[in-house]
Amino acid sequence: MEAQYVDWDKMPELDQQPSAHSQSLTQTSKELKKLAREGHWATNHALRARTYQQIIQHIPCRLVTPDALVYRDVASRLFGKQSVSSHPLPEFLGGCRMPTFCLTMEGVTAVKKILICLGNLFPDITYSPILPAVVALLLHYSEDEAQCFENVSRLVACNDSHTSYIDQSFLAHQASCMTFGDLAKKHCPAAHRLIASTSENVFEVYSEWLEWIFGDLPFDYAIRVLDVYLLEGQKVLYRIALALLRQHRLSMTSGELEVTNVKGDLKAFMQNIREHMTADKLLERAFSIRLFSRKEIWLLQMANRKALAEKGVTVVQRRQLFHLAVDMLNFSSAIVTAQEMRIVWSWIPERFSLFPPVLLFSTSENGYSLQRFYSCCEGYEPTVLLIKTTQGEVCGAFLSSDWNERKKSGGTSSFFGTGECFVFSVRPEMERYEWVFIKKPELTKAVPRSPRQRLPSPASPVLSTSPPGGHLASSNHLTVPVFQRAKGRLSPYLAIRHFLLPSKTASMFMSGTREGIIIGGGGGQALYIDADLYYGRTEHCETFDNPPLCQENFQVQLLEAWGFRNA
Repeated sequence: MEAQYVDWDKMPELDQQPSAHSQSLTQTSKELKKLAREGHWATNHALRARTYQQIIQHIPCRLVTPDALVYRDVASRLFGKQSVSSHPLPEFLGGCRMPTFCLTMEGVTAVKKILICLGNLFPDITYSPILPAVVALLLHYSEDEAQCFENVSRLVACNDSHTSYIDQSFLAHQASCMTFGDLAKKHCPAAHRLIASTSENVFEVYSEWLEWIFGDLPFDYAIRVLDVYLLEGQKVLYRIALALLRQHRLSMTSGELEVTNVKGDLKAFMQNIREHMTADKLLERAFSIRLFSRKEIWLLQMANRKALAEKGVTVVQRRQLFHLAVDMLNFSSAIVTAQEMRIVWSWIPERFSLFPPVLLFSTSENGYSLQRFYSCCEGYEPTVLLIKTTQGEVCGAFLSSDWNERKKSGGTSSFFGTGECFVFSVRPEMERYEWVFIKKPELTKAVPRSPRQRLPSPASPVLSTSPPGGHLASSNHLTVPVFQRAKGRLSPYLAIRHFLLPSKTASMFMSGTREGIIIGGGGGQALYIDADLYYGRTEHCETFDNPPLCQENFQVQLLEAWGFRNA
């Protein structure tokens, strides 16, 4: 039994009850999720062990998935009478930490044996730093090593199109870190602002998000996370890490905002989480965060994988050290300082910050011509617009789509772009204003999939999720034309055709005509610049729910457009 693996003297008091529980485990998946979130089996070791076994055995897996019998055979052949120390740990660990989670020396040895066998039987795993923690936690609730191995194997071999558990390559792991960074920018703006202002490499901080959960949190918190993770997959880990990041910022006093080591500060916060919130409160706050649908997060994850692949990261490579952040020391703008651009840069989606910025257009070099602005920016997606007024105020916008899109309307004024667009002010106040539904996703509804429709696996070609050449229509919602996308091309993250929006003003992201450019609409325009790139206006608009970004009517002193070079 698992007793030989667990150091019961180190275990939290609540989990020291190995007594049986008479309650039936025949609940539906929805009921089990509710029980897991409420900590229903948190105080009963035996009940949790039985529940884990039921949940994991119902996870759909590849047809040939190694089980307990295979483990016994392979372990006998690999180890025999040799000690585990004579076998190197799998390369996929990449030197990551080996959390012990109240295990005895026998337990730690069992974890190493299971990891070595996983490396032997799953040769396609090239990088997976989460596996040691998952193995160590599940060993607490397994009858022996063989059962623990079988349970972990089912998580690795899961082929459910809606749920994923374990990233198995450096490419997938980095994409998940980038996805968390994107979500943190949207859901934890105050924490993100602190990190961006005190850390030279924001991505490096966010790359430790899984370590916060399965490396730094105490056992009784980590195991509550595992309860919901087994039922809901990786998306729930994003929720937990976002809740932790929010709480870390809330716990800081005004005198602590000048941190010099934000990574170390976050680590210490996680390790001392009991001083700040209970495990129940952590889960409650995690599930109160309004994330977009699983489909939208999947699209973001796939977009990040694609950007990494363009950067040269492959599925088969081992971990490599490369600098993902742009070197702002070599950045030069006539409008913003390097420090200001670092903050603006920290707001843009992670997949674009992989690539160095390139100045596409500047009024000081290209003149005050709207047509020249268009010709310089066409072919680049996305772009960052920076404006300095004659009063010294600075504002701008991140624009997700190619300005070429304006031509599809035949010269008439129409809006295009996606929900990743945002507007911002730099001086006198630095603030970002995102699509209104980022803050309130409950106000919009995802376009329903047909019963047979499934999210494709990362390796599958991606087809349009909407009828070719059709329309998504509702008497109370915006009607959006849908076009057949090229085979194998991802649908954009936060594309408006994925949502049933309450009004047209909800998606007025960007528009360009011969008369000028407009960013944001509905009740006003977040930014309007005339055809001479000289006069401008800024107002509150419904798309971004922003205040005026500077003096409402202004004259342009300088205007720059920046793109991203991915070659």
